[in-house]
This record gives sequence, structure tokens and C-alpha cells, in this order.
Amino acid sequence: MGSCNAIDIHPYDCNISGEQDINRRHIQELAGTFGKNVQEFRFAFISDTQRWYDETEDAVRSINGKGVDFVIHGGDLSDFGGTKEFLWQRDILNGLDMPWLALLGNHDCLGSGEQAHSVVFGEPNFHFVVGDVLFVCLNTNALEFDYSTPVPDFDFMADLLANMPKGVERTIFVMHVRPYADQFNNNVAVVFDHYTREFPNVQFYLFGHEHTLMETDLFENGIMWYGTPSINRRQYYIFTVNREGYSYEVVDF
Repeated sequence: MGSCNAIDIHPYDCNISGEQDINRRHIQELAGTFGKNVQEFRFAFISDTQRWYDETEDAVRSINGKGVDFVIHGGDLSDFGGTKEFLWQRDILNGLDMPWLALLGNHDCLGSGEQAHSVVFGEPNFHFVVGDVLFVCLNTNALEFDYSTPVPDFDFMADLLANMPKGVERTIFVMHVRPYADQFNNNVAVVFDHYTREFPNVQFYLFGHEHTLMETDLFENGIMWYGTPSINRRQYYIFTVNREGYSYEVVDF
């Protein structure tokens, strides 16, 4: 080989440059902004930005003009699990004027994507608290782990239940794949529903993956599930949570 310049970096090399551990640092920022007595907050929910970089940039500009306090990305930042895909998306989403957090999607697990995602964003299961609301963010991409890893991770949820943060009165669950979708371990779908409802006063569930707007009472128990479209459809949710409950709107951009 005549020159090292002839060697291209493999997209799955996990050579991470720039900002890392984003979720943890942005959760700390939220904790410093919102006390337990916060009366109202607003957040945007987006998902499945893979490949659609121009649309993601447009979404960032739209969200910045909507007066939201933070943003949750429901996963699938990448299409092929390539390291560069995560870095490109990270740099676009860093244009947001507020803290943002990113879950793990099924496409994010391809190649060495799970490892790259963990370095750039953080653990596949995590939680944070805003006011009296606990957000539980879960890896539900069971098919990508061939059932060799517990997905969803009931031990994570059990530990969180046993060590509930002080002041929590309500819960919102966020995941990439909902129960009864192709990637979910549907052997435990009903168990998952029952177990999540052990948490304080579940308000609603959020998910992505299916690339279309969905609103359904999935288990017919009065608790709604909201699915946000892929970003190329140029829509996302904004939720407003206050002492009386919550409201939401679908934003077209």
C-alpha cells in the first residue's frame, strides 16, 4: 500500500469526536432549570430523523420558535448505525436552543451503532424528572438484541420503582417501539403494560418507529399512546404539562 491516505475510516469504527454523553449533561441542565414546584412546562417530541438531514435542520428551526423547554428524540438518528450518522445528527440537533435527549432506535443498533450511540448520547435506558413528572425512557428494540439481552429491561424499571425520586407524582413513558409492533418482544406486551402502570399516575406513552402519526388507547385502559411521524413527514408533537394534566398539538413545518 503506497499511502495511508488510501485508507478510509470505516463507518463503524466508533471513533467519536466532539461532544459526548449528551443525555446526562442535558438532564443535569434540566434539573438546574426546573424545581419541584414548576407549574407548567412544554416539550417537543420528534423521532426517526435518519437520512433526512435537511428536514431535521428545518425541524430545529421550527422548534426554536415554539417556546418549548426541552426536546425528546425517540430514536433512529441513524439509518445504518454508522458513526458519522450520529455525529451529523448530533451537530444538527445541537442547533436547538434548549436541552434535548435521544433514545436508542432499532436502526441505531445496526453495525456498531449501539456502541456509538452510547458514547454520544448515553445509556439505552434512562430517566429524568421535570417538576413532579418522571420521564422513563426505554430501549424496546428487542428484535435487534435477538432476545439475548432483556428488552425491555424490567430490572431497570424495578430498580427505579424501588428508588423513586422524591416528589414524583406522575409518569410519562418514552420508547422507540411500542408493544405489538414488529420490534417489540410481544411475549411480554401485556406484562409490560401492567408493570408500567405500577409507576405513579401514568399520563401517556410516546413512541416513534412507525413513521406515521398515531394516537391510540393501545391497551384500552384509558391511557393514550402517541406516535410521532418520521421527520420527512414534517410533523412533530408539542406537549404542555401543567398541574391540571396535559394538552398537545401536532406541528406542521
